[in-house]
Amino acid sequence: MSVANMPAIHPGEILRDLYLEPLDMSAGALAKKLNVPRTRIERIVTEKIGITSDTALRLARYFDTTPEFWMNLQTGYDLKVEAERMHDEIDRIPVHQAA
Repeated sequence: MSVANMPAIHPGEILRDLYLEPLDMSAGALAKKLNVPRTRIERIVTEKIGITSDTALRLARYFDTTPEFWMNLQTGYDLKVEAERMHDEIDRIPVHQAA
């Protein structure tokens, strides 16, 4: 399967499957460590909301990653979802050829 044909992966799935589950950590426990409302992390890992820059900064600090890692996951997801939704409309836009 090519990257273009892969389904959009919500960053909450990454957070849940690759970070929380291996640590046997609940969303509530992570929220407490990050000093954010429990519902914020719960809604991210259930893929109901995205990751904001505020949350990305906190996740990066706690998991020793970068804020860009978390924001790139979110941006990639958002672009994939919008590309699927807007496919027909985007296809009707002509491509400008540079001189």
